[in-house]
Amino acid sequence: MAMNLGHQIGTLSGQQIPTEFAAGDQPSSTTASPSAVWKSPAVACQAFATSSPLEMTEEEVAGTAEWTDGGRKDEKKGVSVFVMMPLDSVTNGNTVNRKKAMNASLHALKSAGVEGIMIDVWWGLVEREAPGAYNWGGYTELLDMAKKHGLKVQAVMSFHQCGGNVGDSCTIPLPKWVREEMEKDSDLAYTDQWGRRNYEYVSLGCDSLLVLKGRSPVQCYADFMRAFKDNFKHLLGDTIVEIQVGMGPAGELRYPSYPEENGIWKFPGIGAFQCYDKYMLSSLKAAAEAAGKPEWGSTGPTDAGHYNSWPEDTPFFKKDGGGWNSQYGEFFLSWYSQILIEHSERILSSASSVFEATGVKISVKVAGIHWHYGSRSHAAELTAGYYNTRFRDGYLPVAQMVARYGAVFNFTCIEMRDHEQPQDALCAPENLVRQVVLATKEAQVPLAGENALPRYDESAHEQILKASSLNIDGSSNDREMCAFTYLRMNPSLFQPDNWRRFVAFVKKMNEGKDSRRCLEQVEREAEHFVNVTEPFVQEAALALMP
Repeated sequence: MAMNLGHQIGTLSGQQIPTEFAAGDQPSSTTASPSAVWKSPAVACQAFATSSPLEMTEEEVAGTAEWTDGGRKDEKKGVSVFVMMPLDSVTNGNTVNRKKAMNASLHALKSAGVEGIMIDVWWGLVEREAPGAYNWGGYTELLDMAKKHGLKVQAVMSFHQCGGNVGDSCTIPLPKWVREEMEKDSDLAYTDQWGRRNYEYVSLGCDSLLVLKGRSPVQCYADFMRAFKDNFKHLLGDTIVEIQVGMGPAGELRYPSYPEENGIWKFPGIGAFQCYDKYMLSSLKAAAEAAGKPEWGSTGPTDAGHYNSWPEDTPFFKKDGGGWNSQYGEFFLSWYSQILIEHSERILSSASSVFEATGVKISVKVAGIHWHYGSRSHAAELTAGYYNTRFRDGYLPVAQMVARYGAVFNFTCIEMRDHEQPQDALCAPENLVRQVVLATKEAQVPLAGENALPRYDESAHEQILKASSLNIDGSSNDREMCAFTYLRMNPSLFQPDNWRRFVAFVKKMNEGKDSRRCLEQVEREAEHFVNVTEPFVQEAALALMP
């Protein structure tokens, strides 16, 4: 007997899809045939090319398919895949950007078996105008859309500026009143040795000082998270399953040592230390005095080159006799990395308290700085705050700190292979991922992953599959990544070939490493799934027409 579309999708997903309309609901009608406008399974490709914020009707929302977790059966296995939403998913006017496109895209992601989405909740949008004045408008709407589509949400508490980093496609500054305080006291901004200020994130040197209209930065972050919890408590633990707490630029636990804005830094430069504002220098001075070396407390290294230097061009980072491997270097780098960890502990402590007993996970994102990893000093990691060298594991202390709070360690560059990177810069992303896997294993902390750059090719997908299995030392047993977040939803993802590869990738991730089924069978099912859902996706594409 021929099955209708809902039955066909339900058969593949392991769940019956309701196909009847509720009383008063009617299927959408139009004189245009879906096949007349359908060009590809590009659910939202055309929609992202238009800025028209069209609405989706309640009937269209009610007609979307219901799925179990990410299109899988109830038993939990494999690695859940989330997809990052566009950075500008919420507009400056606190509404959902390109609403019709967003609805159709979420519908498509659900049909692909995706577990959920990741959303940046921008401090600079929500609390933009005045301290304590929160406008959740666009996020209320977006989270409701995710719930209606049956998608889980990883919500990022984005306490940083958008703009100035790799992949930033829009500009969202810090809240207006925060910038006003930074204009009054420029030392609230991270500062390099040449006096250049970085306004991406408030300097951790003033974490506990009442420098933001009578509150400390950490208090502001805690109040923001508390307001988020109060406003969305009905979604916590059900729709909202994870809170990723922003710790620095790009939401990552690091210093803004390699800013792309205005061409300051270019890959694969070593970056620069960011410890020259008065608050950081005060902390350095106190640490030097406590170590019995007050002469070390007046400034950071002055022989560490410039943003685009290479390790061997600098006295501090060179492999033989470099300052990094001296008594002074050990003191400075220990202090520089330790106060970064203490910064994350203060915020994690607040987050854990705010979201206690809500059923959500807390996570921390760590940057995958893979360039110059093959050098002795690991210069680019050192300037970012990771005290990782040929002779020292800089990621184990971070993993142990994350474990203390029962949080998730989220790491980037999972998709990269060593041979794809410039070898003269001694790039080694695979070795870096291996080190992080071993560190998180020792610390007994869950590991999640992200791709650092947009990739739609099978080579990247296969590398992600390999890395997510955590079969690094041959003894991972049942351990896998707890989740993977795919960067990012955009028109390219919905191009025909990219979409087909993506659907197959998601299915393989959902299968898990212990699946006894051959990958060829999984790929055939994925292709069949794409074909079966094509009419389902056509309706969304038709809805995108102006």
